[in-house]
Amino acid sequence: MTALVLGIDVGTGGVKTLLLDASGRVRATAFVAHPLSTPRPRYSEQDPANWWDGVVGAIAAVCEHAAVTPSVIEAIGLTGQMHGLVLLDERDRVLRPAILWNDQRTDAECRLIHERLGEAEMIRVTGKPVLTGFTAPKILWVARNEPEVYARVRHVLLPKDYVRQRLTGAYATDVADASGTSLLDLSTRGWSKRVLDALEIPAAWMPTVGESPAVSAHVSTEAAARTGLAAGTPVVNGAGDQAAEAIGCGVTQPGPVSVTIGTSGVVFAASATPPIDDSGRLHGFCHAVPGMWHVMGVMLSAGGSLRWFRDTLAADLLARAAATQVDPYELIIAEAASRPAGCEGLLFLPYLTGERTPHPDPHARGAFVGLTLRHDRGHLARAVLEGVSFGLRDGLEIVRDLGLPLTSVRSSGGGARSATWRQMLADVFDAEVTTVNVSEGAAFGAAILAAVGAGRYPGVADAVNDIVREGPMTTPGPDRVVYATAYPRYRALYPALARSFRDAADTGRE
Repeated sequence: MTALVLGIDVGTGGVKTLLLDASGRVRATAFVAHPLSTPRPRYSEQDPANWWDGVVGAIAAVCEHAAVTPSVIEAIGLTGQMHGLVLLDERDRVLRPAILWNDQRTDAECRLIHERLGEAEMIRVTGKPVLTGFTAPKILWVARNEPEVYARVRHVLLPKDYVRQRLTGAYATDVADASGTSLLDLSTRGWSKRVLDALEIPAAWMPTVGESPAVSAHVSTEAAARTGLAAGTPVVNGAGDQAAEAIGCGVTQPGPVSVTIGTSGVVFAASATPPIDDSGRLHGFCHAVPGMWHVMGVMLSAGGSLRWFRDTLAADLLARAAATQVDPYELIIAEAASRPAGCEGLLFLPYLTGERTPHPDPHARGAFVGLTLRHDRGHLARAVLEGVSFGLRDGLEIVRDLGLPLTSVRSSGGGARSATWRQMLADVFDAEVTTVNVSEGAAFGAAILAAVGAGRYPGVADAVNDIVREGPMTTPGPDRVVYATAYPRYRALYPALARSFRDAADTGRE
């Protein structure tokens, strides 16, 4: 029987599982959706029990697709949505719904942390300013708003690490995911006593931190009975979804930069030293590669902007797609491609859920600017694609500003599947854009980490060099001239509209 390793991705929309064989080939994948709750404006929560149920179902499904039993799996790698807060009591019971990465309720707590420690000090220690989506301000929010819950807390976990606890009984995490809590010292790759003490968070609550490919624990007898996995199967520390995605894109060393277009958009560059952007535009993290770090720029609504367009302005295309059994995004992008580059002056700001890079502003809003009677839905669709591409270029420009090498751009995620959008990215970036041979996202990277933990490879870079291959290259075309003019106009929009965005946010709370 071919030896298999399993990657598990606890995403916002559902759980994805992936089986990787000894030759580095993806044998099968599966996906089980889970719900998202928004009980109040700016709140985003999930029930961790749904993650565990999804993991159990997705393990069964992927093994059925591969015609194997779960007991043949030799190692497991975990990844998932970052920054989420899971609180357990002394009996490992979940105390409240998990507060997710895209939750925006913690403005006051972010200010409090910066008042206690200073924004510059937080950037120096943790590699980034404290933002509303991060974990530390959520812990303070619970302390300040739900003291009866806070009094019962004994363990703080991130989403994928809750699944680890259910699989193994261990309280553990990895350095990459822990970097997104605002509680990890980037230089020492361990919890910051200074930050924990200043925020009055007991160190005993925090999980053990380890390097991504290292084995953290083993599948328990109880979890084996529920999942069909063999008791004692090793589970590696894994990585947050962005670091795992970068592993799957082959970004293990400085040089290649990955650009991922999912619900959010991410620019990811590796660094041999702890990267610090004093202005806080790009955020520093420990990488899933031991001894490496990375910077990451995040735009919150990349593919999410196109999904908003689909659901709000393209009902007829959705109906046509259903009738003809095609992807509705193909129809939207085809309509966009029929309009000229630059959209005849129309611009779109993709800040539909606030923004992080380069403007850490939870109050930022989306906007179409430059509308005329000449513009139609095709122009609007193209403006959305161009606006997201400009937003990603913001992150690339900061990578260049920091002096990090940029030898190539590797595109992944849903947007990378569109040749039209890849060409647009190459034109907007004025850089060559490639894909990789496997486009299975973070679950693929988690499986690679599991293969390293199982001893198949001596290190992460060795595994990536053996498994990951670059795909076709897209080179900049004539439209790069148009975008060279349009990009500065795009950059000028946020400063001009920031006050209006804040006024609109204040009005929305009334």
